[in-house]
Amino acid sequence: VHLVESGGGLVQSGGSLRLSCAASGKITEIYVMGWYRQAPGRQRELVAAISTDLRTNYADSAKGRFTISRHVTEKTMTLEMSNLKPEDTARYYCNAGSAALMVPGPTWGKGTLVTVSP
Repeated sequence: VHLVESGGGLVQSGGSLRLSCAASGKITEIYVMGWYRQAPGRQRELVAAISTDLRTNYADSAKGRFTISRHVTEKTMTLEMSNLKPEDTARYYCNAGSAALMVPGPTWGKGTLVTVSP
């Protein structure tokens, strides 16, 4: 399975961005897909995850501001981010293959950088 992220960039505080992830390769079924992020000097952390039956899990920092969605048959996932804050600055990674909404699976994309200016 190969994951490719897109949609990162520079945005001012309060702005919005939409991240996308496309999965390709030999895929039978990917139960959970998710977004994780890693800021400089910090550990990688869950942002949001979604299952094939569209159950979701959000980090507290993402609740009310970010929305995760998924097109199961097209094997794509998006993250709509609004009211962005400087502390959201990080590299955002697409993840796939977990059996649970709270832990990452074995497959990662290379990430897309999100920078939020004050």
